Amino acid sequence: MMAICCGWRMKSLNSIFDRGKVMRFMASGDTDIGICRRTNQDSVLIKHADTKFGEILFAAVCDGMGGLTKGEVASAAVVWDFSEWFDRELPGELPNVDFGIIGSKWELKLKELNARIRDYGKRMGVSMGTTFTGVLMFGEQYLLAHVGDTRLYHISKENRLLTEDQTVSARAVRRGEITIEEAREDRRQHTLLQCIGASQRVEPQILSGRIDKGIYVLCSDGFRHKISREEMRSSLDPEYLSDKWVMHKHARYLIDLVKNREEKDNISVVLIKAE
Repeated sequence: MMAICCGWRMKSLNSIFDRGKVMRFMASGDTDIGICRRTNQDSVLIKHADTKFGEILFAAVCDGMGGLTKGEVASAAVVWDFSEWFDRELPGELPNVDFGIIGSKWELKLKELNARIRDYGKRMGVSMGTTFTGVLMFGEQYLLAHVGDTRLYHISKENRLLTEDQTVSARAVRRGEITIEEAREDRRQHTLLQCIGASQRVEPQILSGRIDKGIYVLCSDGFRHKISREEMRSSLDPEYLSDKWVMHKHARYLIDLVKNREEKDNISVVLIKAE
């Protein structure tokens, strides 16, 4: 499912943004089937609105399980559900946005989606699942929900990883059982501890934090396997990503680079510039 970009209640008040302390956002995304797959099982979502309470942005990347049938159905279902949440439910959270309340609702939503997709798969006699990484940005704060091994980075002078991979090898690194270098060659690096629709239960990682200036990168694992974090940082330097066209051009360059290095998975990325 390609990126969705839209907004509601487009009633921007210039006085809000003239204060100089409220973050402004630009976002661009792309998804590519890659060089081997017959279908693109990734789904990408961008929702962006200027409201009388301030600018608000939500973005997500879902990676349907490549080894499972109908992964594209699972990822699209999750993206559609959050798109509906943005349009129908989020306006009711304004003007008093409480990330604690929204985070609890997201956790419940992801657990319900897990059950619904599992039940659907059983009825249809198929297996399906998807990862999920989604971020909401409002004012100077972000809210993050994460299941699986899609990722969120923040790029400024450094490249910081804000999510933890929920894989067997990543868990082994956290436990001190193997090194990061060993994990790169570990066969378990693609074995998920949980994913939406294919797990008996899911426990989403819900985090909140202060938005820093720079580039936030949401991506599927197909995007990051064949490039280093330094390559990502140098190509996505916030100083040079001046508008959406340039952002998309740089994202496309990295996607093509990954394909030239023979990445076999689908490839998806969303870039968000906060300034």
